Amino acid sequence: MSTEAKTPVLEMKGITKRFPNVVANEDVDVELYPGEVLALLGENGAGKSTLMNVLAGMYRADEGEIFIKGKRVEIDSPRDAMLLGVGMVHQNFMLVDTMTVAENIILGLPDLPFIPDMKDVHDRIRQLSERYNLQVDPESRIWQLSVGEQQRVEILKLIYRGAEILILDEPTAVLTPQESKELNGILEQMTREGKSSIFITHKMDEVIAFSDWVRVLNKGRLVTVKQTATTSPQELARLMVGRDVLFRLEKKERNLGEVALELSDVSANDDKGLPALSGISFRIHSGEIIGIAGVAGNGQKQLVEILTGLRNVSGGKVRIFNEDKTNKSPLDIINSGVSHIPADRIARGVAGDMSVANNLAMKCYRKPPLVQKGFLHPARILDLARRMIDLFRIDTPTPQTHAKFLSGGNIQKTILAREIDACRGLLVAAYPARGLDVGATEFVRKQMIEQSEAGTAILLVSEDIEELVTVADRIAVLFEGKIMGILPSSEADTETLGMMMAGVTLEEITA
Repeated sequence: MSTEAKTPVLEMKGITKRFPNVVANEDVDVELYPGEVLALLGENGAGKSTLMNVLAGMYRADEGEIFIKGKRVEIDSPRDAMLLGVGMVHQNFMLVDTMTVAENIILGLPDLPFIPDMKDVHDRIRQLSERYNLQVDPESRIWQLSVGEQQRVEILKLIYRGAEILILDEPTAVLTPQESKELNGILEQMTREGKSSIFITHKMDEVIAFSDWVRVLNKGRLVTVKQTATTSPQELARLMVGRDVLFRLEKKERNLGEVALELSDVSANDDKGLPALSGISFRIHSGEIIGIAGVAGNGQKQLVEILTGLRNVSGGKVRIFNEDKTNKSPLDIINSGVSHIPADRIARGVAGDMSVANNLAMKCYRKPPLVQKGFLHPARILDLARRMIDLFRIDTPTPQTHAKFLSGGNIQKTILAREIDACRGLLVAAYPARGLDVGATEFVRKQMIEQSEAGTAILLVSEDIEELVTVADRIAVLFEGKIMGILPSSEADTETLGMMMAGVTLEEITA
């Protein structure tokens, strides 16, 4: 898109933002024009989210200026940003769990009546949901929703409030390819109206499909500005990580071992007491990776919680290494050799106010060598942390840094390191590469394959079809809590999986 003879709708000049021991952004410039989509790229910890948090009013820059429609502005809060037409969908959702979808969407609106007409609010939300195919029940409470459904609420909130500049921080991490295309439709509709968007993503195909311009950050500094039409995924990946990245990985032939996990006719309810899973049956052998595909909200959350002791079944049996583990406690499940990479890394993955070292020790602090005669050994915890920080390339100032100060991607790496290190036979991984840059994604996928080659059974929940086909041996598709079919990944393609994710059984497709 040509920007000649246009006035930028947004200019960020010389933005610098510092945290203790970290310079997150240093002298960064951004320009955004009307009707334009700008992709912001960089490795985990490169400063992308921090820069956008400055624009969205979450942080205040230490140096630099911001201009909107040619006028210098001061943005001291998200409310200031929203009044200026700037809204952001964050990686970690800014929603009140105990409130309904509708209440979250209208919360803080400046012209809201003392007693809002909630019927009118519900009707408008339903209209927007249908218009953009972001289906969500306005009367549901946030804690009852899956991660993907919460993402839809965040997007709807900004659309409802009429944002002119929409900042999307990894918005497709929880979306299927079809939903990602629908999001692209939202962006196209906005740009036709003269609105603009900044898109943070690690998915190279989305950069090419969605954006007009690309800006690449490295260690907090702007290093490259490219017109999207003049570049390629391979070049962008190389600019981000400084080397060529493998987009396809080779898997070795291997002999499968004993049955590590067996589900027999398992059913479960959701948090509302309604059926979420019905008649789920499958097996995973040691050394095998089973992928679970499906649109968010079709039972993946409940399936993972059952396997990790966080939710009881209403029927059926769960056996782990031939022992009945139906409705056992999380500690019992952990002691059975199960590790868990949760979908919500902030709520369930880390303790933000604890150090990176202590977070890495969470699964093994009860056992030697970290504990002897009832006493923890801090020096041994630090040794363990340094080893895992180096092995998993976690970008942290020190092992004692609080986890909450890490970037989203490095928090995810911390969880991966802990769970893979502690795994003793079965790894339940929910969206393990979510929010990771292309280099880190390559690393995570290699780790999954290497773990399976070493004999670990892996249940991989993902909405990234490329990831499932690349990593998994077989893929099961969930729709409304039922399995539509299980097929070898070598026989899977986007069209077939997409149809199954929409509710068509494999038998119907192959009939």
